Amino acid sequence: MSGLADALLITAAVVLIVVRQFRARPVTTDRRWWIVPVVLAFLALRRPGLLDPHHHLESALLLAAEMLIGLATGAGWAWTSRIWTEPDGTVWSRSTKASVAVWIVGIALRAGLFGIGAALGVHQDSSALLLALAATLLLRGGILAWRSKPVTPGGVKSEAYVDRVPQTAWKEPV
Repeated sequence: MSGLADALLITAAVVLIVVRQFRARPVTTDRRWWIVPVVLAFLALRRPGLLDPHHHLESALLLAAEMLIGLATGAGWAWTSRIWTEPDGTVWSRSTKASVAVWIVGIALRAGLFGIGAALGVHQDSSALLLALAATLLLRGGILAWRSKPVTPGGVKSEAYVDRVPQTAWKEPV
């Protein structure tokens, strides 16, 4: 894919994911929540150019920092999402205002990394951003799946409340 196609894919994925996460949605752990991140990672890794051939060390360090930011964003996003259980037993989640702050900080840090790379003269391909987005989604999905199935010491499922107060949310059709 060209750089423009990558940018459009990344933008569309982020917009779709963020818009969907600010709606109340059921958390289903039996679904293959890891498929989208794996496809994004495959798209990022299938082309050469992830590392700049003239600046191997610098581009590897920038990629590692990008991945750490992606993982931190995914973890922050998952831990700031509200999870609750409806009376019928279904577990729901929705991102919060704190999730917006996590995304803003993550984007600002990524912009800073891009600036550092540009100052060092490192060629930066959109594959690194796509790979970091895959890491973000993979970690967020994993943490949400884990958080949605808390178990008490006796092995009995417990309620999945973040604030231990049951609240109903308006459910949008999916």
